[in-house]
Amino acid sequence: MARENSTFNSDFLLLGIFNHSPTHTFLFFLVLGIFSVAFMGNSVMVLLIYLDTQLHTPMYLLLSQLSLMDLMLICTTVPKMAFNYLSGSKSISMAGCATQIFFYTSLLGSECFLLAVMAYDRYTAICHPLRYTNLMSPKICGLTTAFSWILGSTDGIIDVVATFSFSYCGSREIAHFFCDFPSLLILSCSDTSIFEKVLFICCIVMIVFPVAIIIASYARVILAVIHMGSGEGRRKAFTTCSSHLLVVGMYYGAALFMYIRPTSDHSPTQDKMVSVFYTILTPMLNPLIYSLRNKEVTRAFMKILGKGKSGE
Repeated sequence: MARENSTFNSDFLLLGIFNHSPTHTFLFFLVLGIFSVAFMGNSVMVLLIYLDTQLHTPMYLLLSQLSLMDLMLICTTVPKMAFNYLSGSKSISMAGCATQIFFYTSLLGSECFLLAVMAYDRYTAICHPLRYTNLMSPKICGLTTAFSWILGSTDGIIDVVATFSFSYCGSREIAHFFCDFPSLLILSCSDTSIFEKVLFICCIVMIVFPVAIIIASYARVILAVIHMGSGEGRRKAFTTCSSHLLVVGMYYGAALFMYIRPTSDHSPTQDKMVSVFYTILTPMLNPLIYSLRNKEVTRAFMKILGKGKSGE
């Protein structure tokens, strides 16, 4: 009984990613700067799309959901890391750890499916423009977006329940800057092999299946773009799709590296570096990639600032 209750009787310790050397202090404040840019960039994207009625189309509504997910993702990990670093504390309660795991895995899972929906949206817009309003109506857009959130949240609940069903009777030190369940499973004194196999299957469904949809959609899109007669239409389609493919490549590349590997193969240093990339850097780059390469977003931003024409 004492062994079973050991999971719940003390806090975990997050070892973090930075020490207090001058170099690491500089890197810490650099991460805070990146966090600030990501927070502001994604907040602006959500507000722009909400305020500008001309952006109330499926593509931009999906983009606003991506920005919202990125905004929630960085707020799940970075504030706690910053608090621990500045206060000198390393502890995180079991409830706090479970909360981080839930939101972290839920948001990652939701983004997996949302990126697939965004690829389908571009496929229908470019390959079936006359049927686009029917194939991607507001109702269908809302349902697929809700479906992405629900699937991601379901994955988060499963991961939290499974992770904390194991006993943690040894070290409480998590070699990470936030609670990530692969790092937590390493500390378990229970046999986690069955869960790791189930987790591998879930990753196949949640990563490889959406990737297959994205590849199939963009294969058709590329063929359609090649055969376009209009140079302007080809350029616009290529710009939109290349932005999306860049985001997909960054996101799925890191996710595949992190979660399609056995827990025993995880290196704390590698996990920290890759996690920084797709939990902090990618949310910062997403709004920059979409806004800098998108005239409609730039126009909406200038209009909000009062520099655009009122009739645009």
